[in-house]
Amino acid sequence: MRRPIWMFDAVALKGVYANPAALALWGATSLEELLSRDFSSISESVRARTDNLAMSTASGGEVSERWTFYPNGQPITVQATISTVHLGDGTPVLLFEASSLDAEPEERRALEALRHTSSLISLFGDDGLPLFANPAAFATYGRSDLPFVSRFAAVDHGKALLACALDGEANALLSEVDTVRGRRWHHLDARPGLDPVTGKTTVLLNERDVTDTVEAQAARAAAEHKAAEAEARQAFLTRMSHELRTPLNAVLGFSELLSKSSLDPEQLQQAERIRQGGESLLSVVNEMIRVSEGAVSAPATLPLPAVVTSAPSDRAPRVLYVDDSEPNRRLVVTVLRSQGFECETADDGKRGLEAVISGDWDVILMDIQMPVMDGVEASRAIRALGNFRRSVPIIAVTANTLVAQLETYKTAGMNDWIEKPVDVGLLIEKSASWAGSDWRNHVVRVEEPKWATEVA
Repeated sequence: MRRPIWMFDAVALKGVYANPAALALWGATSLEELLSRDFSSISESVRARTDNLAMSTASGGEVSERWTFYPNGQPITVQATISTVHLGDGTPVLLFEASSLDAEPEERRALEALRHTSSLISLFGDDGLPLFANPAAFATYGRSDLPFVSRFAAVDHGKALLACALDGEANALLSEVDTVRGRRWHHLDARPGLDPVTGKTTVLLNERDVTDTVEAQAARAAAEHKAAEAEARQAFLTRMSHELRTPLNAVLGFSELLSKSSLDPEQLQQAERIRQGGESLLSVVNEMIRVSEGAVSAPATLPLPAVVTSAPSDRAPRVLYVDDSEPNRRLVVTVLRSQGFECETADDGKRGLEAVISGDWDVILMDIQMPVMDGVEASRAIRALGNFRRSVPIIAVTANTLVAQLETYKTAGMNDWIEKPVDVGLLIEKSASWAGSDWRNHVVRVEEPKWATEVA
């Protein structure tokens, strides 16, 4: 026979038979030399193509295709009729019957590009049934007879895309499809055309697997949503902590002062009931915040600069207390003055800064959540002063004592913190300790900056 004929085992990936014309086509010196060739390294597209042929011809049909071979590195294009035959032992193999074809170079290159591209290219008739699928499409879906809409996880997506193309409009969408690898995200582009064989309307479908991109975007969106939720939760906890603990500070503080005053027994008992009720409510508030924060709360302490005490001064310690709550200011002033401190107040961070610039203080007690200028901003401004006042110890007095918040206070230059509701004993102890530290002996005194005088 003059036509090249050969047999190929698509499972074992090896030649089985070739007539002399096929040996010449393949550039083989003998049948043994051809059958000994190793075809296991063929490309994925060629492997998918042979698998498609085996499936398409398994029931007795035949397929006519153009194939380009590269014997000895030289391309030869043939028109091949492929069918499945069975060897004596029952093994199915592909039978190739080839005839030479003089195709234009541009056409041959186009065909090779189509068959080797990673893009999934399929052609459908106006009934939505497949007319052609390149190897990449076959490898993705495992079959070449899959109707247009059957690949879509959402069938309505497929119907809409197909109808649009059949109406003469190109369209594209992102949709989930069912592949041999499971459900994947594909970008699908469908556009109308004409069948060069029959002249009928066709739909050309171009697909790209974009699963990695879609999943990465989804993961990023989830992370951003989680971060936004965490930020909202933090804002809620901060607000609740401030709004609930701040009034409790006055309730517990004044009830403790009353319990130590010269009240009659019945009045002392009433003051004690107020204190116990306040402590019960504080316990509920603390537990609510602890649970809302996911059991992540501040540690009994956060490492802060150590206090270096010096010899007692011959004057009363001077304390500036900055807080927007009038009851809290009155409580702290009452407590500290009863212990021999000089204590003055400011009702927001800006006025606190002005008081620091114009006064001489041994320690500053600084609320955090205040109007005009909060405690963190005021502390940063104090630390930026150009004179010895920049080094005055600052103690945060706040209901906001989550770990991240305490780290913020430390970064802003604060030396210590006291949690609201204030423990009166701890307030006196820390105020005395920091007021008696020798910070004044460890600062460089510089000239007052011009802007400081203007602010004052």
